[in-house]
Amino acid sequence: MSLVPFIFFFLLFPYSGAENTSVVNSDENIYEFCPPTKCSKNGPKIRFPFRLKSQSISCGLEGFEVSCSNDKTMLHLPFSSGYYVEHISYLDRSITIMDMHDTTCRIQSLLSLNLTNSRFSLLGDLYGNTTSTYGLWNCTMRIIWTSTFGFEEIGFGKIGPFDCMSSDRNFVYAILDWDISEMPPSCRRYRTVNISIYDWYQKSQTKKIVVEWKALDGCYGCEKLGNYCGFNTTSNSTICFINQHHGRVVKIALSTATSIGGIIFFALVILLVYKSRKSENEKEIQLKVEKFLEDYRSLNPTRYTYSDLKKITGKFRHRLGQGGYGSVFRGKLSNGIPVAVKMLEHLKGNGEEFINEVATIGRIHHFNIVRLLGFYSEGTRRALIYEFMPNGSLEKFIFSDINKSIQRPLSWEKLQGIAIGIARGIEYLHQGCNQRILHFDIKPHNILLDHNFQPKISDFGLAKLCSKEQSVVSMTAARGTIGYIAPELFCRHFGEVSYKSDVFSYGMMLLEMVGCQKNIDLTIDIESQIYFPEWIYNKMSQGKELNLEIEVDGDEEIAKKLAIVGLWCIQWNPTKRPSMPMVLQMLEGDLQSLEIPPKPFASSDDEMDAN
Repeated sequence: MSLVPFIFFFLLFPYSGAENTSVVNSDENIYEFCPPTKCSKNGPKIRFPFRLKSQSISCGLEGFEVSCSNDKTMLHLPFSSGYYVEHISYLDRSITIMDMHDTTCRIQSLLSLNLTNSRFSLLGDLYGNTTSTYGLWNCTMRIIWTSTFGFEEIGFGKIGPFDCMSSDRNFVYAILDWDISEMPPSCRRYRTVNISIYDWYQKSQTKKIVVEWKALDGCYGCEKLGNYCGFNTTSNSTICFINQHHGRVVKIALSTATSIGGIIFFALVILLVYKSRKSENEKEIQLKVEKFLEDYRSLNPTRYTYSDLKKITGKFRHRLGQGGYGSVFRGKLSNGIPVAVKMLEHLKGNGEEFINEVATIGRIHHFNIVRLLGFYSEGTRRALIYEFMPNGSLEKFIFSDINKSIQRPLSWEKLQGIAIGIARGIEYLHQGCNQRILHFDIKPHNILLDHNFQPKISDFGLAKLCSKEQSVVSMTAARGTIGYIAPELFCRHFGEVSYKSDVFSYGMMLLEMVGCQKNIDLTIDIESQIYFPEWIYNKMSQGKELNLEIEVDGDEEIAKKLAIVGLWCIQWNPTKRPSMPMVLQMLEGDLQSLEIPPKPFASSDDEMDAN
């Protein structure tokens, strides 16, 4: 059992120093002469590598000078002034500073902060987001990009206009280099600035800026144990000074280590066994994925390496979004085609989500299904590379705050076109492939829109393949998103699981497109919810107007048609739902030819009568 002395070595010696770092007792440390200090009771603690300008040079490093002014801790940078220190994290090597100038303009604060020839660099934010270099442009008129709603949304390498730097005839924007082809002749570039795009709007009204300093050898391990890091000018190396209070805590811990050592050792053994089994499981998943990729070598998607991904995404500098699966980054292939790289960071199960994506999208080509251009798989890390959809997902057009404006983001004619396009994509999955593909997660978030607002179905992680002759699919558990899952997936009492389950999800989404609201809002108390499908059914069955936003002749007819088709699709009995070819026939036909469907669901009164 050679593992025992190894484990007890770490139990009895919690800190063994680091390379080029020595450990000394606090009785002989430098803090007797350079004690940690503060400018005020609630101010940040000042100690190595920082020092007050009034302290000895040996108390800190060059370029880390601070001073006290009116109970504020002021930072002194070579070419910047007017910044005071709000917080210092010696473990994370980060310092939060505030602009003392009379401005709430964050972009102005970043511009005036000159980190040239300093020991500091700009940190994107405390959550690991990287910064990108943007060009600042002066424009004589406000710009509106038709693919987005101006710059009020984060996205696609454009920020602005910055109201605090703009006027009636001068508008300031920040643009990534790859987007400058869209800049009109009335704009000119005049500065560069580092910005963390991901949380820009969250922080746009604050003057706080987070910067970090370069790591010093050995300091991280020292600070992590609650000790102080210092510098020995004689040996030109860092020193770990034991905190006296921390030292007493360590002595108490060491005195009880022998009595609890057995328990800790037992727990470590269990942990090692767990990690060993987890490692074996991960190896099985890797072998399964590699076996799948070997069998599907003839698929069109290209396999990329991790270094390829870094080149494609520019070292992952432009994040488009983030979800439970991981993050999506914008990139560009070597042939110039823009792409979206989806990093699968939080996969569950045995690799089925990744296999489903490659096995389904990789083998099919349809105008209304997003194209998978490539993938990456190495160990436990995986990624998918899709064609880039500049208008993002349908969700943001029907649920965003923009809906509170006077006009709908999309016209009724455009909504009808999107509904027809999605129906054609689902029909192809159900009828046009060699094998029938059941998506099981049709929802607005998984419908992407290209530059012409043509819809593309995406995210096939929950998909299931079956033969066209197979009318019933066996399922061990419900899959999908709450609010769009067909009732038979929860309870077989409603019927068998089949392609009609996708029809139900499509119908729920269709009603959300009509009402520009979620059918079920889980954030609202259940007793106060208004179930929109039931509301719209009552209106339609009574022949009343829907009272929706109608702008031109024909809009009311389109709205009613979408509503009736949606109500047919969400019938609780799967046999009463239409197939997707029938859905297309209804959408492309006249309103007069449509019948009002039966009530799709049982109300609470019906349930009481049944009981």
